[in-house]
Amino acid sequence: MTYVFIALFAIIGAFARYGQTLVVQSVLGRSFPFATLSINVLGSFLMGFLFFETLERINLSPELRTGILTGGLGAYTTFSTFSLESLNLIENGEMVKAGLYIGASVALSVSAAIFGAYLSRNMGVST
Repeated sequence: MTYVFIALFAIIGAFARYGQTLVVQSVLGRSFPFATLSINVLGSFLMGFLFFETLERINLSPELRTGILTGGLGAYTTFSTFSLESLNLIENGEMVKAGLYIGASVALSVSAAIFGAYLSRNMGVST
């Protein structure tokens, strides 16, 4: 059942992401990645909120909880997982590890995107 819930909520998360992108871009334009920023911020909020709500207050089956958090929010944004992991390190008093994780995640992810773009633009190009 876990896989079924993950798949179902992943569909919802993907549609939500696409819909929010369309709405935000129609309102704010494409000159800045407001859509992705809003998705990452909202997804991080939802992950932090729903993780603890479904752990401490709302009684859900583990399968349904995994479907919502992993499938739904995972398809909506993986940034929410990054944010929750950072929060867990901070709450556990592991500030150095949290700082390293945050810094490395941002620096390496942006660097990877730059490198991927470079490869895409330059592979097979003869000079």
